[in-house]
Amino acid sequence: MNQTEIQTPNPASMPQELSQVVVTLLKGVLYQEESPALWHAMLNLQAAVRDYVAVIGLELILDEAEGYCFLRSRPADDEENGNAIPRLVARRQLSFPVSLLLALLRKKLAESDAGGGDTRLILSRDEVVELIRIFLPAGSNEARLIDQVDSTLNKIADLGFIRRLRNEKQMIEVRRIIKAFIDAQWLADFDRRLNEYSQLIGQQKEDSDA
Repeated sequence: MNQTEIQTPNPASMPQELSQVVVTLLKGVLYQEESPALWHAMLNLQAAVRDYVAVIGLELILDEAEGYCFLRSRPADDEENGNAIPRLVARRQLSFPVSLLLALLRKKLAESDAGGGDTRLILSRDEVVELIRIFLPAGSNEARLIDQVDSTLNKIADLGFIRRLRNEKQMIEVRRIIKAFIDAQWLADFDRRLNEYSQLIGQQKEDSDA
């Protein structure tokens, strides 16, 4: 009687499509609208992708309804005692301007969804400036404010939460993946800090008017 040989999967024998999917995910987010063929391959190879990236401490986060997926570090039970796998995807500490604008854009997306309008949220730079103006001290320099907004938008674009429209550099699209990173609890915590900040700004205005 012949015994069936159990072989360990060899990366070299993996389908080429699996390699393409994993490499793409290691570089960033995979969007259905941008790479439909690769998206289809990812769905077909989903189980293999999950097994493959689990070896290096990552997990696949997939939202078929919104049409995106990405990799993130798996929560480790033994992270506190130092036995966790080193993080391949590093955590990033966000500055206050970036956190503020992310929260405002996330809320704007929620309002757009509640209104039942277009699934795409597209804003002009002037609209973004107005979103953030209320949280700045009175008399802020307009040119400096615009430069600050542009700089913050560039950082958020690098993080993958927005993209500038081709041939319309003053227009941005808020990418729906922002919903996966900024949940209700994150917004609630940030709202609390934002209220404290708004009270501080109000006090500064009163002091300057006195």
